[in-house]
Amino acid sequence: MYFDKKNECMSRDELTQLQLERLQSTLYRLSRNVPFYRKKFEDMDLDVDDVRTLDDVRQLPYTSKSDLRDNYPYDMFAVPMREVVRLHASSGTTGKAVVVGYTKNDVKRWAQLAARVLTAGGVTKDDVVQIAFGYGLFTGGFGFHYGAELLGASVVPSSSGNTDRQIQIIQDYKTTALLCTPGYALYLAEAMRKQDINTNALTLKRGLFGGEAWSEAMRGRIQDGLKLTATDNYGLSEIMGPGVAGECLERGGLHINEDHFLAEIIDPETLEPVPEGEVGELVLTTLTKEAFPMLRFRTGDLTRLIPGQCPCGRTHMRIDRIQGRTDDMFILKGINVYPKQVENVLAQIEGVDPCYQVILERDGVLDKGTVMVEAATDEFFDEIKKHQQMCATIRKRLESVLGVGFDVRIVERSSLFDTDACKTQRVVDKRTL
Repeated sequence: MYFDKKNECMSRDELTQLQLERLQSTLYRLSRNVPFYRKKFEDMDLDVDDVRTLDDVRQLPYTSKSDLRDNYPYDMFAVPMREVVRLHASSGTTGKAVVVGYTKNDVKRWAQLAARVLTAGGVTKDDVVQIAFGYGLFTGGFGFHYGAELLGASVVPSSSGNTDRQIQIIQDYKTTALLCTPGYALYLAEAMRKQDINTNALTLKRGLFGGEAWSEAMRGRIQDGLKLTATDNYGLSEIMGPGVAGECLERGGLHINEDHFLAEIIDPETLEPVPEGEVGELVLTTLTKEAFPMLRFRTGDLTRLIPGQCPCGRTHMRIDRIQGRTDDMFILKGINVYPKQVENVLAQIEGVDPCYQVILERDGVLDKGTVMVEAATDEFFDEIKKHQQMCATIRKRLESVLGVGFDVRIVERSSLFDTDACKTQRVVDKRTL
């Protein structure tokens, strides 16, 4: 099944020519409307007219997350605010979100690309689609919502959380397609098992999961637990949100919507392209975004290109599932978290040192994060009530700033220091799936 067969299956020659034309148009828009890029081009003595082939993209500058933070909130926009009809945001290392904007045309294309990913995953107009991604500034819920409506499917915007209610909706509304993080899908399956629900009797057929790293072993457990076919998808707010790439039912890699995004895989150290099939950092350039175009954005995500054409007939290149990060960011319950954010929160709380460690584990089938933080004085442990109040304060502050809950444990001073490594390991990821 295809949503847009003409574009999803166009010849590589046609696709290359289309990408080049759209890249050139994007460069003109950036040089004319975004001071950050105009200065970059001037500093490099770069004339955008010199970009005549896709290989010439290597002459162009990269864009990093720090560039976006430095230009917070609107300085990277390429259109005036009167043309921006939607604002979303993603996490940043300093606690400031990266604000992204969409024009009417951007929102329309977003829906179309999300619809492509949904269709590739087996969703049709006959489905009842339950979207258990969070709504709000997070792009996941809204992106798939409009894509599913464009397909003509029946959309249930259940949002995230309230597991008993989610299960009731699945049963009563006869949900056929479930969209959420893989961790939450596994949690739903476990909750149903504990409630002795016969999942074979459910109407679920498809599951499209993303927002966090997951493995083939986890896919197997989700499919066994919910009795559906699970596919992976990829998106990030800085580029668009869901709709950047997704698996088809062959499940041999995620197809990038190359007519809208130019993808590169580079060595994160040398910044040079890696040979096809080798793991490197994914770099993306938007080709059709109007409000918030991105040039060679370093995603920090590690993956590889999968050579050859997919049996499904789509000609767009495929990437492997995300295999890790180039930086210290981690994903908990679908939310991007940077250790620096945790440190900034702790630094504002009197009574504790900003010396901490984050432990990531599986609590049953759901991700769990625990922040271990050192007390400022040893006398702190003499007062149990004060200890409990401090833990509660830190928990509340972390959830307020980061948008995700952590358990908190206060430990003795210097207990987190690794004498062998001569440092404190900030993040310990014990998750195995």
